[in-house]
Amino acid sequence: MIYKLDKLDTRILNILQKDASLSTKDIAEQIGLSVSPTHERIKRLKAEGYIEKYVALVNREKLGKHLLVLCTVTLKEQSIETLKNFEESVTQFKEVLEVLCIAGGQDYLLKIVVDDVDDYHTFVVTHLSSLSNISTLSSSFVLKEIKRETAFHLNFYL
Repeated sequence: MIYKLDKLDTRILNILQKDASLSTKDIAEQIGLSVSPTHERIKRLKAEGYIEKYVALVNREKLGKHLLVLCTVTLKEQSIETLKNFEESVTQFKEVLEVLCIAGGQDYLLKIVVDDVDDYHTFVVTHLSSLSNISTLSSSFVLKEIKRETAFHLNFYL
């Protein structure tokens, strides 16, 4: 059964999106509930799929991943089998952070992180070009990230 979110659930989700390392006690204090019911709400939000997982956001620049590339891909053919094969193949590449199926002139948008332009060239030549159904690739190099958010504001009850 999917539970309808209320004001406290929404506040919990907003808090966790900003800092998932907070203890249940800290969250309980922020929403004005005791620890036990707060824990039960978080447990239910996980069980119902509102909370998928907890992650740490790592600074890619500190790890030498200086180049962020947005790559659009157009396939030669768009049958269910070829789409599925492409998706299964491209998700295996460690350089690919996101794969989005898009509408319009292209079929996919890939978010790729590599060390530098030479590293990207090697990635394209050794990995992407090995996929048989690609018609065209178009790469855009990100010069500056102006806004980088993973959280979206839930304001259903605020």
